[in-house]
Amino acid sequence: MKDKREAEIIREILLGDVHAYGSLVRDYQRPVFNLMLRMTGDEDIAADLAQDAFVRAYEKLGSFNQRRRFFPWLYTLALNVARDWRRREGRDRHVFVEDAAVLVREQDRLDEPKAVNDRIDGAKAFEAVMDLDPKYREALILRFRHDFSMQEIAETLGIGISAAKMRLSRGLDLVRRQFDGGVHD
Repeated sequence: MKDKREAEIIREILLGDVHAYGSLVRDYQRPVFNLMLRMTGDEDIAADLAQDAFVRAYEKLGSFNQRRRFFPWLYTLALNVARDWRRREGRDRHVFVEDAAVLVREQDRLDEPKAVNDRIDGAKAFEAVMDLDPKYREALILRFRHDFSMQEIAETLGIGISAAKMRLSRGLDLVRRQFDGGVHD
């Protein structure tokens, strides 16, 4: 199990094995880099910010609650690094998603009575997600791209669980309306 392996790696790092951290970096370098790329739109800046996030995570690893999953903690930290950069640069907090089709999980397709995904056109899905307010977009990305639980989404975004559920529900409703051609039920 990945979580058990991660717990062992983290324990080794905390006991002084600095080289063990490399395996966590390898496991999560792509999603952290992709987050930074969505936030900056520049590969060089994204690489620098990803490195900063991993350095910060290493420095704060002692504060990590080992009863929780590591990736949501790392993602939260990386998101804060990106937000800090955006504030310093005077940019808005716009989050991009590289492929909106990944926002839909197979189990959600099975649970959806009207099977919205039967009508999904990749380009239309991308546009619908990109048109969302960033607070809804972030919630959708965390849930459907990174499979975060509601608790993890709430913690990552610094909101309550009910607010996380509301953002996810509202974001999905807005995307569904786009697929229905803007028709309101």
